[in-house]
Amino acid sequence: MLQKALTQYLANFKGFSREIWILTLITFINRAGTMVLPFLSKYLKEDLHFDYNQLGWILFFYGLGSMLGSWLGGKLSDKIGFYKIMVFSLFTSGLAFYVLQFVKSFEALSFAIFGIMVIADMFRPAMFVSIGTYAKPENRTRALTLVRLAINLGFAAGPALGGLIIMGLGYHGLFWVDGTTCILAISIFALLVKEKKAPQLHPDEKATLEAERKSVFTDGPFWLFLFCCVITGILFFQLFTTIPLYHRIQFGLTELQTGLLLTLNGVLVFFLEMPIVSAVERNKIDKVKIVTWGCFLMSISLFLLLVDSWVGILIVMMLFMTFAEMFAFPFSNSFAISRAPKGHEGRYMAIFTMSYSAAHILSSKIGMTLVDYFDYNTNWLVMGILGLLGTASGYWVYQLVQKENAKYPVGPTTFEHPAEGGEREI
Repeated sequence: MLQKALTQYLANFKGFSREIWILTLITFINRAGTMVLPFLSKYLKEDLHFDYNQLGWILFFYGLGSMLGSWLGGKLSDKIGFYKIMVFSLFTSGLAFYVLQFVKSFEALSFAIFGIMVIADMFRPAMFVSIGTYAKPENRTRALTLVRLAINLGFAAGPALGGLIIMGLGYHGLFWVDGTTCILAISIFALLVKEKKAPQLHPDEKATLEAERKSVFTDGPFWLFLFCCVITGILFFQLFTTIPLYHRIQFGLTELQTGLLLTLNGVLVFFLEMPIVSAVERNKIDKVKIVTWGCFLMSISLFLLLVDSWVGILIVMMLFMTFAEMFAFPFSNSFAISRAPKGHEGRYMAIFTMSYSAAHILSSKIGMTLVDYFDYNTNWLVMGILGLLGTASGYWVYQLVQKENAKYPVGPTTFEHPAEGGEREI
């Protein structure tokens, strides 16, 4: 029985190209070394002694830089190619992390964080486009999930190791590790993966694509879906802003204990997300419906933190948040790129990743402001209610997409959308 289960689990990882596996490897290396983000709020509060208002502003500039970087990354991926953007982004941001540890003042740190995130988050839309390029169409969602598994496996190791580094070397050790893994990861990618040029388009086809350039701005269901994504992002990013501080203030947890809770999240995602994605695809369950359920479970996870007298609630909350993440994120990535017409993948994925950058801005600013002016329980209540609004918007998107499928049927898995004039995978 155990051998059969293992065989079925491993079968979920078959059929990927060499490039996808290399991309997965470098993503793991990069994510395992990304230790600054989970502890950034604690570093600013406990090491640099900034107040909650300053914390909120620095995290605001973090998100603002992420938004601009995502937009630039997507736009330049369509212009000069995803490969060049990926190499530039990770190598340069790795060097920048070395310098960041020496920046101490509030004003300089706000500017530095903004600049680093502009460069670092150019990588994300370029990476999504690369997956669409190197993966077979039928494997796209599983390829996205495989890369997410690498992210979460790295995330499982990173925070716990980061907690040990803080206890042994202090916060400065995190910056050295983060910068080194960025440079190591992209060096491996550049050595092992050749740039894949986009196929040359016929002049008539290119003219048609240029005429459709504004189609993303008229794609109503896509923008409503982004609202749901922003809500899930706001809730999820509480894990890196208010929740680590809450662990210490309410329950007296150490950095290592906080890291172990985040490690629980990463381990569960590693073992369960790919089977969940495969089961959803086998049973042809609608992706938007799964994302909507993810938003709802995320809302429940924040409501659970209102139970503030039992430390075990942190584990229960993390379980709900983990399943919410596994439902919401892989299928939201896949749905977003499936909406893009040919030649506009970078543009769509730039706007999609910008939605999570906006979520980071709002998550940190709203969360820190609510904690500063009221208390943590007020923050959990507001976040939970936001999650219910996101759930309602996700259900609305589901209804709109069902109407599109009924109105513009092309085949069992695609439809023709009048605003974009091309097939779109569902």
